[in-house]
Amino acid sequence: MTALAEIVPGVQPYLAVAIAVFLRVGAALAVLPAFGERSVPQRIRLVAAIAFTVIVLPAAAPHFPEEPLGGRAYLTEPLTGLAFGIMIRLTVHALQIAGTVAAQSTSLSQMFGNAGTDPMPAIGHVLVVGGLALAVMADLHVRAAQAMILTYDIVPPGRLIPSGDLAELGIARIGEAFALGLALAAPFMIAAFLYNLALGVINRAMPQLMVTFIGAPAITAAGLILLALAAPLMLQVWLGALESALEQPFGMPR
Repeated sequence: MTALAEIVPGVQPYLAVAIAVFLRVGAALAVLPAFGERSVPQRIRLVAAIAFTVIVLPAAAPHFPEEPLGGRAYLTEPLTGLAFGIMIRLTVHALQIAGTVAAQSTSLSQMFGNAGTDPMPAIGHVLVVGGLALAVMADLHVRAAQAMILTYDIVPPGRLIPSGDLAELGIARIGEAFALGLALAAPFMIAAFLYNLALGVINRAMPQLMVTFIGAPAITAAGLILLALAAPLMLQVWLGALESALEQPFGMPR
């Protein structure tokens, strides 16, 4: 016990740094893609947060000042980690937007609408699950750890991101998410436009024909076929956007 009492004062500063790192890492993991999904059990999230803390701690420790941060760290570190996680999380919302627009365009919005924890059309659920699986296969955990370490170069411990800069960055990232989602859903929007155009021409030529009953199965089948053909390219483009966001977690979109 005497030996333990002599060790504790020397370990205490490192323990304070570890707690501060855990606060930032844990807040980021709460909303990061794959790790922050509501389907992931809380115990798994806690273990992942501890593991990431152990990985990030050696690289983050030199950024901490010699004097302890005190209670200030309990405010600044979670806010910084949460801001970082939300900026990356917006890329997943781009997939959800793409799936919603594609489903509305191809009359598939009501099929299996509640298949996941977040209510979304079937196409959106397929794209989100496929994108998260692809990101994990592309070493998302490694890139996430590198991005967390990079945040200490951008936002030193004990400091907050200026509210004006954070608001400007958030608006830019939200706009980028909507633009990416619409770009990914562009093939379905074009197909829906051509379908409705052809349907209008047929209806004008043959008013007595119930074109809706004939066209509905056609647009549904075309939507499923188009999803099978376009999904690999859509997910590849989305993965590039995710990697770009991880490389510059607090940088303005290109």
